[in-house]
Amino acid sequence: MKYIDKKLTIENTKIQNIAYKFGTPVYCYSFSQLKQNIINFKRSFQSFSPIICFSIKSNSNLNLLREIGKLGLGADVVSMGELMLAVKAGIKPKKIVFSGVGKTSNEISYAIDRKILLINAESISEIKEIERIAKSKKRKVKIGIRLNPNTDANTLNQISTGKKDDKFGVNKKSFIKVIEYCKDSKNLELECLSVHIGSQILDYRPYEKMLKVVDNIIKKIDFKFKYIDLGGGMGIPYNKNSKKLNYTKYNSIIKKFLKKNKSKIIFEPGRSIIGNAGILISKVIYIKNSERKCFIILDAGMNDLMRPALYGANHRILPSIKNSKMSKKIYEFVGPICESTDKFSTLTKFQELKEKDFIAICDTGAYGMSLSSNYNIRPKVTELLIKKSKIKVIRKRQKYKDLI
Repeated sequence: MKYIDKKLTIENTKIQNIAYKFGTPVYCYSFSQLKQNIINFKRSFQSFSPIICFSIKSNSNLNLLREIGKLGLGADVVSMGELMLAVKAGIKPKKIVFSGVGKTSNEISYAIDRKILLINAESISEIKEIERIAKSKKRKVKIGIRLNPNTDANTLNQISTGKKDDKFGVNKKSFIKVIEYCKDSKNLELECLSVHIGSQILDYRPYEKMLKVVDNIIKKIDFKFKYIDLGGGMGIPYNKNSKKLNYTKYNSIIKKFLKKNKSKIIFEPGRSIIGNAGILISKVIYIKNSERKCFIILDAGMNDLMRPALYGANHRILPSIKNSKMSKKIYEFVGPICESTDKFSTLTKFQELKEKDFIAICDTGAYGMSLSSNYNIRPKVTELLIKKSKIKVIRKRQKYKDLI
């Protein structure tokens, strides 16, 4: 995104024109940004050429998944629905990994039938269920085991997944027992050690600690894994003051690890691929003054973008047209939902806005539309893909008659 003649654009298309033509709220994605993110990610780790499985939970738009698949990525799925979507998007089963703590028997059976790369199991009970289903199908199933490394990712508690009190994976003691169980099974082929410590990580050091734990446990069990799945979690800067994850140092740490452990690396990035490729365009419905601040009431609500209400996340907000008049009051950007948490940002410095102006909420490509809902019986919004100034509707706005 950039300003051209004081007008905000995405791939040289004016935000204001998009809003007028397609209505608001509306999600827009930049194809060139998405493509560049994938190129940059591949370059960062080109010395060992990992298998890159896009995390579908971050954005599940079928058209975007097709583009991501064409650019060479596989898929990380956490439900049968996501697996079905990945297959429909044309992603090859041998580039799909199935994660998650609560896979049902139906989901496991479906994954086995699709012959995907790996089912990453997270408990001994799940492993026994995979074995039972595999035996009934007279199949040998390739699995991974997710280790809980008890590593603090130094991120939000709500998106931490690698500490001992988190529900994900098995601890070191249980991990060793699971290895022995799998060795004796005729229907399980253990190929992968999986680990994932959290999301929105901006410091390489938690990854360094995680890899030390993985290295130590591999030494103890004396078992060679074909794959080491390092998950995802790579963060993006949501504001100007945020630091960026040092991919060069993370790459060096992994290369050092691979000198001792000859395995193929799997990554499961989501946010780092799609996060900054998306924006949410919204219209100012009303401006309401109070004693301390000024409420900028938008037509987008927490049902459209849940992250601020769910995590306290803060997204940059930009006006569609720049002006030089600064507001003398604090601006609080809020939505129309009947909840006090339906607010996006409180800013002490922002240009003056008028009712019916348009704004863009930035970096909403990940966990924006995928977390949206019909709360307050509000239709889900239109999604657009902007590709070389061509606009393609990749999801139509829901209609009230479809909801009621």
